[in-house]
Amino acid sequence: MIRAALLMAALATPVAAQQVARADGALLRGLDKISGRTTDLPIQVGQAVRYGRLEVRLGECRYPAGDPSSDAYAQLTITDTAQNVTLFSGWMIASSPALSALDDTRYDVWVISCQS
Repeated sequence: MIRAALLMAALATPVAAQQVARADGALLRGLDKISGRTTDLPIQVGQAVRYGRLEVRLGECRYPAGDPSSDAYAQLTITDTAQNVTLFSGWMIASSPALSALDDTRYDVWVISCQS
């Protein structure tokens, strides 16, 4: 419950402080915790990419309109295709990936930036 309140506060702060822009896509980064290898995952809004046994789908990517290189946040749905179960569904914030994170034993996925 506290985690949800913190996430809502973090999402509300940029909106209240300045205009928010939407991007056509995002750059995500995946980490395979076993091999230690990171992989960049460019993705477009409405599309999905495969990362190991995961399917990562991007709903939206937003960023402060006055500062595109600033704090991006993306709405993601991450599914384990082997077990056909949703592991994560919600907003992930680039500057605070631990605030709302994927919980998987093998993989980490986080937002790097929005991409137009």
